[in-house]
Amino acid sequence: MYATVLHGPGDVRYERVEDPKILKPTDAIIKLSATCICGSDLWPYRGANPITAPMHMGHEYCGVVVEVGAEVRTVKPGQFVVGSFCLSDNTCPHCQFGFQSSCAQREFMSGAQAPYARVPLADGTLVATKEMPDAAMIPHLLAVSDVLGTGWYGAWAADVREGGTVVVVGDGAVGLMGVMAAHQMGAERIIAMSGHESRSALAREFGATDIVSERGAEGIARVMELTKGIGAASVIEAVGTVGSMAQATGVCRPGGSIGYVGVPHGVSFDGQQMFFKQQRMLGGPAPVRRFLPDLMERVLQGRIQPGKVFDLVLPIAQVAEGYKAMDERRAIKTMLQVED
Repeated sequence: MYATVLHGPGDVRYERVEDPKILKPTDAIIKLSATCICGSDLWPYRGANPITAPMHMGHEYCGVVVEVGAEVRTVKPGQFVVGSFCLSDNTCPHCQFGFQSSCAQREFMSGAQAPYARVPLADGTLVATKEMPDAAMIPHLLAVSDVLGTGWYGAWAADVREGGTVVVVGDGAVGLMGVMAAHQMGAERIIAMSGHESRSALAREFGATDIVSERGAEGIARVMELTKGIGAASVIEAVGTVGSMAQATGVCRPGGSIGYVGVPHGVSFDGQQMFFKQQRMLGGPAPVRRFLPDLMERVLQGRIQPGKVFDLVLPIAQVAEGYKAMDERRAIKTMLQVED
């Protein structure tokens, strides 16, 4: 088959690779209904992460099971499934504590920007729908696999509460899903930090009550003005840069919580600053598997439409253009259509 391979910064190719096979009895092979490009894929694409060998790209996926290993019990061929980007057994102590993204057997999904993919630890990673969803549901279910689950975790980690005030730092796909999650969790005021018109519009559609376009010190000052000098009890940091983390800590009130889900690059903390700010912090790779059943049900019931975050849809053979569009901020998130 053909699949997406990153050879170096800016060098994405859709090229022939070996078909995925069952390698362990806990594996499953799925035929993808759709896949997409993640904001975190842009880090190696931009050269921020070292590339020592060609990388098979893609960790967001949904589709139909075509083959399972001998020990797989919870899914079977013919079922439609959604899985997490973190592969987990869902039985170890960390999984049982709700942190499947720190599973004792954790692996990270790869190779999903392709027509077929191997999913290790299938029993603990994949969740099947009761019926085959129609085509209109595919983008929304695909979003659950990572970007919605990550935004949801960011809101949960930020301790979003009914009637509370939330600031979302970052207007990429994860930040926008954080807005949606905060709205679903009952936040009364959601301040989205965004200077991009189309992203701001989508943030408002997802539940943002205020938009702050300023950045840095000016952005912090504007949020403090909106909150009458108090700051927000809940802050979702969805970028992972020094500047975005500074904004997050700058707008979080003493005793407030920061849920940081942007993959960090160059971020460091000063112990004295952390000590006197008195802010809770929880983040890291999202335990999407914990939230999958609930989020899939919300999608299937039509209560949320996270697939609206895909503002560019391309045939998978044009994946290089999808990366370029996201890198240049011409697209929030690219969905890749898989050929039959």
